[in-house]
Amino acid sequence: MSPAIALAFLPLVVTLLVRYRHYFRLLVRTVLLRSFRDCLSGLRIEERAFSYVLTHALPGDPGHILTTLDHWSSHCEYLSHMGPAKGQILMRLVEEKAPACVLELGTYCGYSTLLIARALPPGSRLLTVERDTRTAAVAEKLIRLAGFDECMVELIVGSSEEVIPRLRSQHQLIRADLVLLAHRPRCYLRDLQLLEGHALLPAGATVLADHVLFPGAPRFLQYAKSCGRYRCRLHHTGLPDFPAIKDGIAQLTYSGPG
Repeated sequence: MSPAIALAFLPLVVTLLVRYRHYFRLLVRTVLLRSFRDCLSGLRIEERAFSYVLTHALPGDPGHILTTLDHWSSHCEYLSHMGPAKGQILMRLVEEKAPACVLELGTYCGYSTLLIARALPPGSRLLTVERDTRTAAVAEKLIRLAGFDECMVELIVGSSEEVIPRLRSQHQLIRADLVLLAHRPRCYLRDLQLLEGHALLPAGATVLADHVLFPGAPRFLQYAKSCGRYRCRLHHTGLPDFPAIKDGIAQLTYSGPG
């Protein structure tokens, strides 16, 4: 490419960088810097975050552990976790619904798991599913560090597609009063239909889906709005530390198979 052509494209490149600067910063922090630090340390970001929690957070205090993870993500390495703004929405809904049993698909590092567990009423149960074994190992240690035992919070390692059909037989899950979808948005619709097909959603159950606007779950939202079995509401938020990047949590209320 000649210098003249390159100069002609320069204003367009500058305009795009300015307009999409938040996405560019997110890309740098979540891909480039993370990959560099992974190679340098031999550890994943979740493992580095847990090491930070071990030295800075109070064991047995889930609130302090969550605050420590937020501080790590804001000041050290971006964790791509739910964050405090979405966390407040999640905790408020859990407290409001007071579910007897919660199913979380996508444990990741355990951040949203702690949010749910600390908001549950006494005697409630949380099952959380994570497909990645190394990430699940970190989440397991974080959950136990926060003081939640296996009777209250059970972590299941495996893909959601494989785990959902055996929740009733192997994990004694009769119904899920509240479900959090926080794994891969492209899998939300498939897993929602699996939950319906295995009769794990009672009438009145709440289904919460994170990241429905960024990166987005359009087929899931279209199904929920058009199938006639859900009342839908969207809670608009931004990404943690990137409020200019708009995202949202979908709240669905299941009316039954109908």
